[in-house]
Amino acid sequence: MLKGRGTDQCITNRFAHRTRHTIDDGWPVLDAAEDSAPGTTCTIETARSVITRNRSPDVPFQQSINPYRGCEHGCIYCFARPNHAYIDLSPGLDFETRLTVKTNAAERLRAELARPGYRCQPIVLGTSTDPYQPVERHWRVTRSLLEVLDACRHPVSLITKGGGILRDLDLLESLAADGLVSVMVSLTSLDAGLKRALEPRAASPATRLRVIRALRERGIPTGALIAPVIPVLTDHELEALVAAAAEAGAQEAGYVLLRLPREVSPLFQHWLEEHAPGQAEHVMSLLRQAHGGRAYDACFGHRMRGAGPWADMLEQRFRHALRRHDLVRRSQVALNTRRFRPPVPETPQQSLFPD
Repeated sequence: MLKGRGTDQCITNRFAHRTRHTIDDGWPVLDAAEDSAPGTTCTIETARSVITRNRSPDVPFQQSINPYRGCEHGCIYCFARPNHAYIDLSPGLDFETRLTVKTNAAERLRAELARPGYRCQPIVLGTSTDPYQPVERHWRVTRSLLEVLDACRHPVSLITKGGGILRDLDLLESLAADGLVSVMVSLTSLDAGLKRALEPRAASPATRLRVIRALRERGIPTGALIAPVIPVLTDHELEALVAAAAEAGAQEAGYVLLRLPREVSPLFQHWLEEHAPGQAEHVMSLLRQAHGGRAYDACFGHRMRGAGPWADMLEQRFRHALRRHDLVRRSQVALNTRRFRPPVPETPQQSLFPD
């Protein structure tokens, strides 16, 4: 495996017209650097729009924004990996090394919020790729979006497993003062070694718990998202993760069962054979039990939780853990939409009613 990367597989995307296969021709490798981990390449994208509308009945939000395509965290299980196929890149290594940055995202957001027909509803940042992945430190796209939302008093929710969110405490506090923000911190495992293998460049478990504590100390509504729950590897930690989140100050919690759509399934199974070969078949067997005999069931109502005896037991365990620690189940927080002030469109025309 490549150090600091979730996978070394550059699998062909499903839309590719050509495929390439690496074979050993017997000649020695002349350049040892070929085996080193590749760096991250960022391409600037001039977005025509940034707000995505959601119609999925099992997702508790209608609007979302993803500042980046691809994610440097490199989580091997990421359900968003197949999206890289739409830009003719590999859902494998390309997803975490070849990123697209929407540098004009704040400008487009301001224009979309200024439209006469815009109806204010909470916007979620971080639904496919993490808004606080490492490259955010340089590009600051997430920060620029929060600045627009704060100026317009527009409600926003964030989902992250990155410690970088603490950089934006000033904006989050301002939004929280009017009930305009909520944060969900993703927790996968309390085992730092397993975390490094599953999520090479994401924040450590201890850092994520510190993030929850720091946000709550500033009065920012914060919960924990136990995701993904991986049979055999992490499901035994479910109660401990809920307990740790509650101790850190989380107010709510949710969980999502491991999802393996399209190219993610072979990537994850390859990872299992390398990192947990003795448990690989057990992991996949339980997943298939929860998805009607398949590695993944994309049907609404089943894809997030699964079905069957094992999935039902997981649900019961989670409910009991919530009651034990006095947490509520994750839901879309009723954020305040009444404070919204549409931005004034930029125009050379002078106002008839100057300030």
